[in-house]
Amino acid sequence: MSRAEDIFQKLIYFGEDAIDEFILTLQTEELFLDFKQAVSTGKNFNTLHRDDRKNLAKAISGFGNSEGGVIVWGVECSRDHEIGDVAKAKVKVKNVHRFLSWLEGAISGCTIPSHNKVRNHIISCDKNGDGFIATYIPKSEITPLMSTIGSTIYIRSGSNNVPAPYAVIAGMFGKRPQPNIELIFEDKCLEILQNTDEDMLYPHTIDNPPEKYVKIGFTVQAHNESNAIAREIYFSCTTQNLASEYNKVRFSNYNQMDSLNAISGHINLITKPDLRLPPRGMLKFANIQIILSPYVEDDFCLNGVIGADNAAPKDFRIYIPKNQLRSFVAKALRDEDNSEQLCAEFFNQFLMRS
Repeated sequence: MSRAEDIFQKLIYFGEDAIDEFILTLQTEELFLDFKQAVSTGKNFNTLHRDDRKNLAKAISGFGNSEGGVIVWGVECSRDHEIGDVAKAKVKVKNVHRFLSWLEGAISGCTIPSHNKVRNHIISCDKNGDGFIATYIPKSEITPLMSTIGSTIYIRSGSNNVPAPYAVIAGMFGKRPQPNIELIFEDKCLEILQNTDEDMLYPHTIDNPPEKYVKIGFTVQAHNESNAIAREIYFSCTTQNLASEYNKVRFSNYNQMDSLNAISGHINLITKPDLRLPPRGMLKFANIQIILSPYVEDDFCLNGVIGADNAAPKDFRIYIPKNQLRSFVAKALRDEDNSEQLCAEFFNQFLMRS
C-alpha cells in the first residue's frame, strides 16, 4: 500500500478523529498530503468555484505525475516559519454532499488526459449537512497529466504542486508505463468420478485403487490491467508433493504458448515471440486438474507464478494439510450433488495469492 493510500484509508477508518489528530499534532502539508478550505460554500453557488476547481486540477496533475496524494477539504492551514504549512483549524465544507457531487463532476475535465482513478470520500457529515471530504489521487499510469487551467504540467515538490521543469517533462514523455498482469482463475469445477478403465487414472500395478475420486478443475488466465502492451508473458507451476501415488495433477496448455522442458509435476509456459497482450486484454494459459483420492499420506502443495517482461510476478499457492485433505475428500464423496458449493469452499479455503 502506498503512503497516499495509507493516509486515505486512515481518514476512511477514523473519520473526523483523524482530522482532530492532524490539528493536535500540527500535521504539515507534505509530499502526499494537502489541506484545503472549500470556497464553494454559499447559497449563490450552483457549481464548483473556480478556485476550488483550480486547486483540484493542480492537485490531480501534481499528485498524479508524482507518487500520489490526498486532499483534505475543510481544514485551515497556517504558515509556520520553522516547519511549514500546518493544519490549524477545522472549517467544515457547507452542504458536503453537494460539494462532493461538484468534485465528482469536475474531475474528468481537470487534466488532459483525465485521471479516471481519483476517488472522493465524505469523512464526516453533521446534522446540518456540513463536513469534510478526502480526495485520493493515485499515481497515474498515463503521464504526464496537464492541468486544463493554465495548461501546465505539475509535479509534487515538498508540500506544493509546482510546474514541472522541461527536463522532467521530457523524461515523462520518454517513460513507458509498465504492464500489470493479474492472475485470474476461471471455469472452476468439482466432479466426482469413477475410476474406470477409460479414465486410466492409475497404473495397473497399483493394488486396489479407489473406486471414486474428486477432480478439481480450473483454467489459469492472465489479465493485463495496465495501459501498456504486455510481452513475453509466462506461467510456471509445480507440485511439491502429490500426497501419495493415488493423487495426481494434470496440466494442459493452449496453442499460443511455447512449452519449456520441465520435470514431472512441473509446467513452464511462455507466449510465442509475436504474441502481445493489449491493455485490458485477457489470455488463457492452461487448464489444471487436481485429482484427489481418500488415500492421503502427506500434505498437498501446488505453487504457481504468472508475469510478463518488465512486470512484477504474481504468485499463487494451493496448500492442503493432509488432515484437511482427508476431511474435504470425504465430505465431497458424501455430498456428490453439491459440487458447486464444494468447489467454492475448496478455493476459499485452500487458495492463497500474493
